[in-house]
Amino acid sequence: MITPLIVGIIAIAYFFDFFNGFHDAANSISTVVSTRVLAPFAAVSLAALFNFVAFLVFGVAVAKTIGAGLIKPGVVDQNVVLAALVGAIIWDIITWLLGSSHALIGGLVGAGVTKAGLGALLFSSLNVTVTFMVVSPLIGFAVAFAIMAAMIRLFFRKSAHGVNRYFRRLQLVSSSLVSLSHGTNDAQKTMGVVTALLVSTGNLSSFVVPLWVVLMAHSAIALGTLFGGWRIVKTLGFKLTKMDPVHGFSVETSAASVIIGSSLLGIPVSTTHCVSGSVLGSGATLGVSAVKWGVARRIVWAWLLTIPASAIIAWLTYTVIMPFV
Repeated sequence: MITPLIVGIIAIAYFFDFFNGFHDAANSISTVVSTRVLAPFAAVSLAALFNFVAFLVFGVAVAKTIGAGLIKPGVVDQNVVLAALVGAIIWDIITWLLGSSHALIGGLVGAGVTKAGLGALLFSSLNVTVTFMVVSPLIGFAVAFAIMAAMIRLFFRKSAHGVNRYFRRLQLVSSSLVSLSHGTNDAQKTMGVVTALLVSTGNLSSFVVPLWVVLMAHSAIALGTLFGGWRIVKTLGFKLTKMDPVHGFSVETSAASVIIGSSLLGIPVSTTHCVSGSVLGSGATLGVSAVKWGVARRIVWAWLLTIPASAIIAWLTYTVIMPFV
């Protein structure tokens, strides 16, 4: 039976998804805005559309990792889920002010360990997930650098105006791919949490993501995208490096490739991580001085703090919740 408490927790989960769209999905259109291929409203609308339709293209492997691959199923209950969501939301609010993201995993880890100790964790999946937090931006850096280096070699005899006019069109495709990939990876994180809650409370007999959970997750993240995240657009699109359409194409193609590949493998990653690494890789082809490494360092510090900080917040939340349950 779905009680009012479960309904409330589900609502908080979709608020997290909405805020994730507000906070993180704008990264998928930061380059297409900064290169002035699309106006901000048009870019955000396009991103929201592809965030929503992503469920038609990919499966739910990431949802299974989040909901059943990080913490032992017997440990998950409504208190663990609630504490994880609160930890993730609070940390996302803090890092929105700094220009970064990625917190639900830390929240789940913190709440699960608070309830049942380290034995609650499924280290095989958790190790892969944490490793990809570091590896995914490095892969993005390498792929974007390789794509941009190839573009320079192929088009070095062409006029910059002609090349950019051509890549302005291609950016419409590459930016859509980033939005599509973001929708399939990040929306699945909320799907996994909601499905785990439904299983733990006896409302589902096995971990099978219901269609309504899928549709609500994609709707929430799409709506969040429509409402903003402009501070992060500014950070990624304008502050890290100089950007033109050919660089924007290399960034978006690289980031989309990393996110889609990770999604097919069932590995949750951050769009912020992948886009940021790709921006740095593309910019580095212009020389080390072309990249504003001070801004990049601040983003990296936010990444490193995300899991422990959100885990601590979830621990505190769970500790507060339990005496009243």
